[in-house]
Amino acid sequence: MAFGVKRAELEAWKKRADSGEIAFLTHYWLDERFPDSKTVTKVACADLAKLEAWGAAYGLNPEWIDRRHGAYPHYDLFGDIQRAALKKEGKWDQIERFHLNGDE
Repeated sequence: MAFGVKRAELEAWKKRADSGEIAFLTHYWLDERFPDSKTVTKVACADLAKLEAWGAAYGLNPEWIDRRHGAYPHYDLFGDIQRAALKKEGKWDQIERFHLNGDE
């Protein structure tokens, strides 16, 4: 179950992804399969080759791209890789908003 994201944020993420940008969207998320994760960051791009190259830079396998959502192929990032990617990409607003500093 996803929550903590506004429709305008979701639409902006889709627009960035559609334009070929690597787009980030973090939100609260609960899934019994991942009991230690309270958030997820979705990293999307309509340009699949660009998304795969981005993922390779973080050691992510292209097979991990979620392709079920039509025009928005994306990686789902959790935990340490989520924190590391957000920091490296300068997404401090998402880190602070969702308390992902790793200090908790």
